[in-house]
Amino acid sequence: MTTDRVASRASQSTPTARAQRSTSSAAAVFALDAVLVAIFAAVGNRSHQTGLSPADIASTAWPFLLGLCLAWLLAFTWRRPLSLPRGALTALGTVLAGMLLRHYFTDGGVQISFIVVAALSLSALLLGSRLALQLLRR
Repeated sequence: MTTDRVASRASQSTPTARAQRSTSSAAAVFALDAVLVAIFAAVGNRSHQTGLSPADIASTAWPFLLGLCLAWLLAFTWRRPLSLPRGALTALGTVLAGMLLRHYFTDGGVQISFIVVAALSLSALLLGSRLALQLLRR
């Protein structure tokens, strides 16, 4: 191995380098989660014919996006973003906070059927993406 490769490997294994990779990995998984929540909102809008403009999707998605942020913080998801148990907590927190915010701060409904559909859909999206990413890392 050349000296450059040895030096490169040594610099990649420092705590700072590992922390930077971990931070960028967490940021990428968070961004993917946010995109999946926005897709969930767009599909909901499409199925209920409530509009697909960016403003329409944002008005549907914002409670769940804020719920996603809260869930990431409360579940410490950034520490192990690909963990399935933390992904499950993140999905649950996203649905719970999203429904509360939707109920209290929008004119959107929170019927039991919607809660079930949202919980199943967001769980499948957030956990499925983590499972796929874990398989791709192997």
